[in-house]
Amino acid sequence: MPFKKDEAFLARAIATGAGEEPADLVIKNVTLFNVMDGSSRETDIAVTGDRIVGTYGSYEGAVTLPGAGLTAVPGFIDTHLHVESSLVTPLEFDRCVLPHGVTTAICDPHEIANVLGAEGIRYFLDASLETVMDLRINLSSCVPATAFETAGACLEVDDLLPFRDHPNVIGLAEFMNFPGVLARDPKVLAKLAAFQDGHIDGHAPLLSGLGLNGYLAAGIRTDHEATTAEEALEKLSKGMTILMREGSVSKDLEALAPILTPDVSAFIALCTDDRNPLDIAEEGHLDSMIRRLIAKGIRPLDAYRAASWSAANAFGLKDRGVIAPGKRADIVLLNDFEGCGIEQVLAGGVLANDVAFSSRGAVAPVGLNSVRLEPVTPGTFDVPARNSDTSVIGVLPGKIITEHLVKRLPVSGGKTLVDLEQDVLKVAVVERHRGLGHVGRGFVHGFGMTRGAIASSVGHDSHNICVVGADDAAMAHAVNRVVAMNGGFAVADTEGVKAELALPLAGLMSLEPFETVRSDLESLRAAARLLGCTLEEPFLQVAFLPLPVIPHLKITDLGVFDVDKFELVDQGS
Repeated sequence: MPFKKDEAFLARAIATGAGEEPADLVIKNVTLFNVMDGSSRETDIAVTGDRIVGTYGSYEGAVTLPGAGLTAVPGFIDTHLHVESSLVTPLEFDRCVLPHGVTTAICDPHEIANVLGAEGIRYFLDASLETVMDLRINLSSCVPATAFETAGACLEVDDLLPFRDHPNVIGLAEFMNFPGVLARDPKVLAKLAAFQDGHIDGHAPLLSGLGLNGYLAAGIRTDHEATTAEEALEKLSKGMTILMREGSVSKDLEALAPILTPDVSAFIALCTDDRNPLDIAEEGHLDSMIRRLIAKGIRPLDAYRAASWSAANAFGLKDRGVIAPGKRADIVLLNDFEGCGIEQVLAGGVLANDVAFSSRGAVAPVGLNSVRLEPVTPGTFDVPARNSDTSVIGVLPGKIITEHLVKRLPVSGGKTLVDLEQDVLKVAVVERHRGLGHVGRGFVHGFGMTRGAIASSVGHDSHNICVVGADDAAMAHAVNRVVAMNGGFAVADTEGVKAELALPLAGLMSLEPFETVRSDLESLRAAARLLGCTLEEPFLQVAFLPLPVIPHLKITDLGVFDVDKFELVDQGS
């Protein structure tokens, strides 16, 4: 929690900033990189409480950090993510990501809200009071995300209003239901109206022209779904702040990097949406985005500004984003400026180390029995034969958008079969919240698997169990193991389960340290490769197959859903 800003604190901040009293902490002789003007100057940085009180001067402090040879930049702000998709709890996410310089994370607890409703949001708000980083919350706007799948909860405006005044709430999270906005759905309008005086986050993939104008007229001002420079530039021209995304599945940095120019860097921020611990260990977090942008020729000023000041400004966080007196003491000390090599991190004046992490309060887990499903059999995944061509979901590596493919598939014994020659596998979504018995079945292209199956209880956004497989027996083994673990990932073949990761907290998060999750993900990746899978991130790709508001074809527990036509094209059971 931040320091109380009463008269006594302010008097001491003024005195220490003026050099009349020792500060709590001083970084000596560090090179301060100023994201306002791009200058670099050697100075001391003085910190009192959670506030920077002095720069461009000489200071004394109770604690001194040597800064010679290091460069200080503002703490990084991840402007859009779902902590749940990191597969660890908020406190483990804090421990995993803060050392990578992320001192503020703006989270939409959309995933846990779709499983547990208000209880899930309350869990995240409780956790946000304990993290060393500043974990801010945008209230989930679309629970459920669609009428074409069975979610675990429903949140209307009256369910969100009790959380609006929480000190860590910024506003309303990504408004995914852009068709509902344009259709002036009364329930959508009620949520938008309730948050007109705050921040409303956007989510409008491929929306353009007059439709985009109508969407923005609702008071929505940010977007993380731009996947091309053309799309991003139109949204910039209409006043949106673009949140450049590079996560474990959605990778847009290559396409959007050219637009990060001096003219617009104040209106571009960075986000991950989302990265798992294995990718963080291998590549980094926002620090990875910064070093890649600079390596591609982007000015360091524009890259570091987008990661800090631009982000703070877009979300109304006026107390951070620049190293200056009066600002929150979120500071990243670099041993390699252009390579974004991180030596030390301060979040609100607190050093990110084992002492800080061990002093946090505990937050009790919730939703430990959220998977309510009887065991399935291979016959669960039978698809009746048809005489016509079949709609097939086309996976695009590194994207959560899909293609709508049409293929002629083999038929035998009154059933439509997979076709490994065409790289067409079965995909199914099994409802897990209420035990209704709903199963949506379809086909998917792009995984490359020649045998076995992959199942996941992470299935955006309703988080039923999604399974992709080359044979029905393996699909049943994988789904049943996910059920037995109360959520998670499983890789199986016809003989049984080959690798797994338990995610018992709402079927979304592990209760283990992030290092354990990282190790289990390595085993899962290796097992998937042995099945022939060619995707870099097969588990998150499976998880995004049901995502209902991203074109074009998706799979839900009610059947195959054509997002473009907003209708089911293949009915489930």
